[in-house]
Amino acid sequence: MSEALLSVTGLHHWFGGLHVINDVDFSCRAGVVQAIIGPNGAGKTTLFNLVAGSLSPTSGSIAFEGRPIEGLPAHRIAGLGVARTFQATRLFSGMTVLENVMVGRHRKSRGSFLTDLAGRLFNGRRDDRMRRACMEILDSLGIVGLADTQAKDLPFGRQRMVELARALAAEPKLLL
Repeated sequence: MSEALLSVTGLHHWFGGLHVINDVDFSCRAGVVQAIIGPNGAGKTTLFNLVAGSLSPTSGSIAFEGRPIEGLPAHRIAGLGVARTFQATRLFSGMTVLENVMVGRHRKSRGSFLTDLAGRLFNGRRDDRMRRACMEILDSLGIVGLADTQAKDLPFGRQRMVELARALAAEPKLLL
């Protein structure tokens, strides 16, 4: 059995006097799909916010690849390879579908100081590789035909697919 990719132990979170997360324990292994289910108000979103770093736990521990991450800011946790989508879509409405997905790819596309200094020759090639990778993700989700469509013009279900594509573009180790 492989080591847990994510391990949550004794997690608690309070909002004022309301105990939303009460002694939660679970783990996830790489390559396994798991679900957190429960009725509205059960704390599922709060749990995801704790793991992703949008909130800090009142107590308990969260480890990613064996490293404690509770209390780290969201951008640091994302940098470790944790991506997420949201209940309400959070797309950039003034951008196209492809541009939204490319935003998710940013973490994987950074060049070195020297390539940035070298200018358009190297950056153009890097941008082309990033664009191709994002188009492949759109194709795998069956929405490649929407690449040039403004995100704001899509129905809600398609917006959710774009948000999933953006999360996958980061090549996460863990997708919430």
